[in-house]
Amino acid sequence: MSKILMIVSAADQLVLADGSTHPTGFWAEEVAASHKVLRAAGAQVDFATPGAVRPTVDALSLDARGGVSETDAEEFRAYLDGIADELAAPLSLADVRLSDYDALYLPGGHAPMADLAEDPALGRLLNEADAEGTVVAALCHGVAALLSATAPDGTFTFAGRALTAFADEEERQGGLGDNTPFFLESVLRERGAVVETGAPWSSTVVVDGNLVTGQNPQSSTATAEATLKTLAAR
Repeated sequence: MSKILMIVSAADQLVLADGSTHPTGFWAEEVAASHKVLRAAGAQVDFATPGAVRPTVDALSLDARGGVSETDAEEFRAYLDGIADELAAPLSLADVRLSDYDALYLPGGHAPMADLAEDPALGRLLNEADAEGTVVAALCHGVAALLSATAPDGTFTFAGRALTAFADEEERQGGLGDNTPFFLESVLRERGAVVETGAPWSSTVVVDGNLVTGQNPQSSTATAEATLKTLAAR
């Protein structure tokens, strides 16, 4: 049985480009759909956050304002209710031992831009994981968490790697627009990643060795499936 650590942001506020604060959290579909696929395959899934803080679901991810139908919102809400006790007692990211896990899984929502993108404990964990070939999966704005990983010379650990992430066009169409703290796709390109995006809101997954990335919430199920496939091939 594979053991997977789902690393979730602890942030519930995001400072926007204009200096205002925006309520945020994890995106319901990205946690619920991913967790469902991983657990159905028999994987053990543990949660971790910075400081073992209980993560907050982004209200927009359960609302038509976030492009989520009421039917889907009810499904995600019910699933999250079913794992509420696990979400309420995450591990502290700083205490995680990589040797305990076969894969790291980083779902999004805008929240990772507020904390995980600069978390030193996560950066150390990602560097260790990549050096050892441990599977690293990241989804949507969860790919921003990869930015925490830098080499001793300051270069981006995942420079030169093929990956995808929430596209700049998606940010403009249905995200925070020009008020986003940064456009993730652009920053990843600037840091040296080889970013491959599909059509806006399409299910798009890119696998490069031990690195599995998904573009957006619509890619949640496919990202989890690709993670399992990558683990099975090792």
